[in-house]
Amino acid sequence: MILTILKWLVIAVVIATIAGAIYFRTVSHDVAQWHVDPSTIERTGKPNDYLVAPAGATTATADAVARMRQTDPKSLLFQLDAIARPQSEVLAGSVDELWITYIQKTRLLGFPDYITVKAVPEGEGAALIIWSRSRFGHSDLGVNKARVEAWLSKL
Repeated sequence: MILTILKWLVIAVVIATIAGAIYFRTVSHDVAQWHVDPSTIERTGKPNDYLVAPAGATTATADAVARMRQTDPKSLLFQLDAIARPQSEVLAGSVDELWITYIQKTRLLGFPDYITVKAVPEGEGAALIIWSRSRFGHSDLGVNKARVEAWLSKL
């Protein structure tokens, strides 16, 4: 009897996992909701996002201060775009607009994360505002921070 219950429990978990993977991989992405200017955001307070920005460049408190780079905003965003595109898809925006929102999905279930990047003038150069956030769940286990820090370390 216990083996029968365990068998059905395993089958239910497998079906739920497959159904979840299908849903999360095919969910639509509302551009108006996710492609938002990261300099004017309001954060939810959940630990499932990460914001990097120059001091005073956003309405929300940043988790880390962005470094000024000795280049112009368009060139800086072009460099970051070359890092982000191989592992993400573009939801909206472009290098010419100086503002892009990417979608990156987790491998197993395909949970979408949204990463909005805006290049801004900063001192004698430029800096990036990067806001990476999860669509689903309360915590991201540090995934958004790790992603942003990895992208910035490649610049």
